[in-house]
Amino acid sequence: MCGFIGFTHHNKENRDNIIKKMTDVIIHRGPDEVGYYSDDAVAYGFRRLSILDLSSSGNQPFINESKQIILVFNGEIYNHKVLRADLESKGFVFKSDTDSEVVLHGYEYYGMNILHKLRGMFAFSIWDKTSETLYIARDHFGIKPVYYTQHTTDQSLIFGSEIKAFIEHPDFIKTFNKDALKPYLMFQYSAMDESFFKGVYKLKPAHYLKYKNNTIEEIKYYHIPLKNQHTSDDYPEMIHDVMKDSVEVHKQSDVKVGAFLSGGVDSSYIVALLKPDKTFSVGFKAYEEMFDETNLAKELSDSLGIEHHKKIINADEFFRSIPTIQYHMDEPHANLSAVPLYFLSELASKHVTVVLSGEGADELFAGYEWYRKSNYLRLYETLPFSMRSNISNTIKSLPANRITNFIRKSAIPVEQSFIGQAKIFSEVDVDELLNKPYRKGPCCLSVTEPVFNEVKGKDDLTQMQYLDMHKWLPGDILQKADKMSMAHSIELRVPYLDKEVMKVAARIPPGKRILNQVTKYPLRQASAKLLPESWSNREKVGFPVPIKYWLKEEKYHNLVKEVITGSTAEQFFDVTVLKRYLEDHLIGQANHARYLWTVYVFMIWYKQYF
Repeated sequence: MCGFIGFTHHNKENRDNIIKKMTDVIIHRGPDEVGYYSDDAVAYGFRRLSILDLSSSGNQPFINESKQIILVFNGEIYNHKVLRADLESKGFVFKSDTDSEVVLHGYEYYGMNILHKLRGMFAFSIWDKTSETLYIARDHFGIKPVYYTQHTTDQSLIFGSEIKAFIEHPDFIKTFNKDALKPYLMFQYSAMDESFFKGVYKLKPAHYLKYKNNTIEEIKYYHIPLKNQHTSDDYPEMIHDVMKDSVEVHKQSDVKVGAFLSGGVDSSYIVALLKPDKTFSVGFKAYEEMFDETNLAKELSDSLGIEHHKKIINADEFFRSIPTIQYHMDEPHANLSAVPLYFLSELASKHVTVVLSGEGADELFAGYEWYRKSNYLRLYETLPFSMRSNISNTIKSLPANRITNFIRKSAIPVEQSFIGQAKIFSEVDVDELLNKPYRKGPCCLSVTEPVFNEVKGKDDLTQMQYLDMHKWLPGDILQKADKMSMAHSIELRVPYLDKEVMKVAARIPPGKRILNQVTKYPLRQASAKLLPESWSNREKVGFPVPIKYWLKEEKYHNLVKEVITGSTAEQFFDVTVLKRYLEDHLIGQANHARYLWTVYVFMIWYKQYF
């Protein structure tokens, strides 16, 4: 795991000094080695976290024998040995045992079609001097981040693993993107392709960028498979076989490998397959009974003969960490689980360099509560949609209650009602809260509609999963996984997010993914081959955080109040609305914790960068 930064330039005299400053900013992504490359057209900086081939032969940038192809690579290619053998049979000679060099020589032979052969997580850039073309690529699911911009004084291209490094480039124009705030407040993460920095874009998962003659072209190279469902009952066996294989290839390393472990089935199944030497978990002090799975994690670890380490977080530690966390995130990120993940990564970094984790299981195998429909709703939806719509119109004037809400919900298509796993403010509430200049950002539907259009006509469950895999997963889950682990210089690997696992998940029909109201049913059956029933059938918990209780304590209530009702906040928000949220939450009239937290995190992030 590493980090890279680069830019194109026009014979800039101080380019070597610029790339050094930019590369220093991301030292946490690779504290082991640093490397640079520059010519008259392109400059690269690279920070290395040594995982495979710990010798200096693995240092980057990699340059081929003809000195015409230069590569910087972040990630892991899990089938690199197979690809290496293929390339060696074609006459290529390797100077290292790294997977990075496999990508370099793979490009020489296959061009960017090498992407179709890669199995792994990655972001990389290739400068092809022969064709004067620069390429930047991102993995199939968006596990590894990469950003780019031409928002510069001379239209030069800047790109890299983290936006914060761009700020060190003298031609970068650092501008707050007003349009990003509105969707963030609704989604809890930066939901647009354009970031909170005007003109800085996230390269989309499964895409590569081609830059030639100062022109950018984005090309999609992978589509999540949707059409190969079949009707057998061997799904648990298929899942078990592919997960055994995925964990096996994901544990390749020349350094120590551990695993994150909660009490849930996703991480527990990974641990049971991996059998690492050490596992890690976190909980919250004074709320152990409600917000602590560390005892469950220790119980499973003990039963498997694994050494377990845990960290109990108190409220002071939690709030002190927020500025550092938001700095590392690059953009404001209000998923509360980012905080325990930060401490979990810190704990693991004292013992191992690589950890396996359970991200992606819910998206691939349908594990979220949002995906589960009640038996009553399933029965009611056997009526034609037009009939349900007419009934909904008939009761339009009736007051909201459990029955009328049920009828109305059934008459709203999924593409209009579902925006992903996180929904904080409604659009009505956002427009009440934001000052006028910040209300112009995109609405929910404009963010989700392009994704839903790709699965038009599919069943509701498939549409929801597809949206989550394209928005929530890369924008929220994988963003925090990468940034929080890299903040502590450890590599986080996600065996569920493997294209071979995806092939199997795509074969499971909707009616089998959730069965008898049990989410990710076949995955649970597969895990039962190794886990006790109490683990394989445990409900999803995630990383619950006692924020709603802390915000009722005077100390933390006042801390948040000072930040979200001060003069800087008045630039963005109607603070009278925020004061009302604070007061209602304090006296127990409403639970506004997520509203308050989402605004608070944005303000902390804004202070860090602007």
